[in-house]
Amino acid sequence: MTHGTSTFREQLEEAASLPLLDRTLSWSGVNSGTTNLAGIKTVAGMLADAFSALPGDVSLVDPSPVEAVRTDGTIDQVERGQHLVASIRPDAPTRILLTGHMDTVFPADHGFQKITELEPGILNGPGLADMKGGISVMLGALQLLEQSDVADRIGYDIMINSDEEVGSGSSAALIEQLAKGKTAALTYEPALPDGTLAGERGGSGNFSIIFIGKSAHAGRNPDEGRNALIAAADMALRLKAIHREGLSVNPAKIDGGGPNNAVPDHCILRVNFRPKSLEDQAEAQMRLDQLIPAIAKEHDLDVHCHGGFGRPPKPIDPQAQKLFGLVKQCGAELGLDINWRGTGGVCDGNNIAACGVPVVDTMGVRGGAIHSSDEFLIVDSLVERTQLSALTIMRIAERGGL
Repeated sequence: MTHGTSTFREQLEEAASLPLLDRTLSWSGVNSGTTNLAGIKTVAGMLADAFSALPGDVSLVDPSPVEAVRTDGTIDQVERGQHLVASIRPDAPTRILLTGHMDTVFPADHGFQKITELEPGILNGPGLADMKGGISVMLGALQLLEQSDVADRIGYDIMINSDEEVGSGSSAALIEQLAKGKTAALTYEPALPDGTLAGERGGSGNFSIIFIGKSAHAGRNPDEGRNALIAAADMALRLKAIHREGLSVNPAKIDGGGPNNAVPDHCILRVNFRPKSLEDQAEAQMRLDQLIPAIAKEHDLDVHCHGGFGRPPKPIDPQAQKLFGLVKQCGAELGLDINWRGTGGVCDGNNIAACGVPVVDTMGVRGGAIHSSDEFLIVDSLVERTQLSALTIMRIAERGGL
């Protein structure tokens, strides 16, 4: 039998006494752009200390290897920071996954470093909304859960990665591993300023296509060359022709070329696909696989493709619908009108859903203008969203599932 909200009221009211804002400001005060490994290491240590307040094991896990295609066509490994993992009551009958990311899109030398007050109750600063405020909400919700009489009914794993903003290449396998066997998942990306959640999400695939031609003098023997730049441009046009409703194709950049008096023998085309469904993703992959040998043959050069669909599309299936319904119900109990809508953005929620686990991936603070120097946090939402998340987890614990 489900308890009334009053059963948990004492725990939920404790949210106001938690250091939700103080720790958000502290974490956001350290630059942790994905490539700022020193900053990532500092924030990871701060998070490990904070999450050690929970009754479980907290560790920092080394990243998986990640490859990148450089502008000269060589493939190198990219260094990423460690990921935080915590496990609490792994033998509990009901288990959930909670995820977040410690990295931001602002590198160490970016001009956006300070936190300022835009107006009473609204703060501007790097990572406040995306997502150090969300991580504070996650921890706060779990602290409230641990004070409740249903805590022993639920176990949970926590994963806070260091590379979400660049596609989670070094943490994708970790996400998949931790998602196994979970009843549900909550991810702490920011909600919109009015509290609207992200519902279904399209997918995303990033590819670097390498063209290796043959150099020749532009005046003496141009026809003996094989122009990699022309082949890359041809591929870009053909890929763009695939673009349609439900499948966005964006040829974004061509690296390569050379002096005017030489036929360019090297180019790299960077392209992003945004499929709305798994069927759209399959079509995109098929068309790409067909174009690569066709371009190679027609231009008489070598073409190699590097990359993949790191973020599969995330539909709302019946189980996800139940989880969204539960969040909405808990919001109503707290006087909040929770709604959601589809978005073209992607996050780790895409990867979790691909494992067959229902996920709501915007359980973080209310805020906006993320990925820009105008990023802002609505301070009151720290307590509000902590209570919403805590009540949702408590209800899952009570029910033994969704």
